[in-house]
Amino acid sequence: MDKYVNILKLSVGTENIDDLEAWQQTKRAQTPEGQPRHVTRMWPKREAELTNGGSVFWVIKGVIQCRQKIIRLDEHVGEDGIRRCAVVMDPTIVRVQSSLKRPFQGWRYLSPADAPADLPKGREEEEPLPVELNRALAEIGVL
Repeated sequence: MDKYVNILKLSVGTENIDDLEAWQQTKRAQTPEGQPRHVTRMWPKREAELTNGGSVFWVIKGVIQCRQKIIRLDEHVGEDGIRRCAVVMDPTIVRVQSSLKRPFQGWRYLSPADAPADLPKGREEEEPLPVELNRALAEIGVL
């Protein structure tokens, strides 16, 4: 099996997966070719592992809720002239089994062994549970 690693990232300002998807459809959140990207200040040292099958796992309202496969890392120089990293992702958002995550800054590496599993077939399009119920169930280990 190929060696890869994931990134865990807070989706700041989003209330749910639909908000994340709507943000990614804005021009500001896309590459010139229209692919979703997330621009971050630090360039990951484990680039080869990230682009070898890794995903961005999104934390929304304190719960890991979904992921997107990482396609590549692009250099992005802002208007301030500072070099940043644009994590370019597959536009498909895959819902995962909910998992609580405390707040943190920036992003963290997430090993495949510690990553929440994708939701089983047939459950991908279910309406998500309300955030507080989702959190309560995850706290007692039901999700």
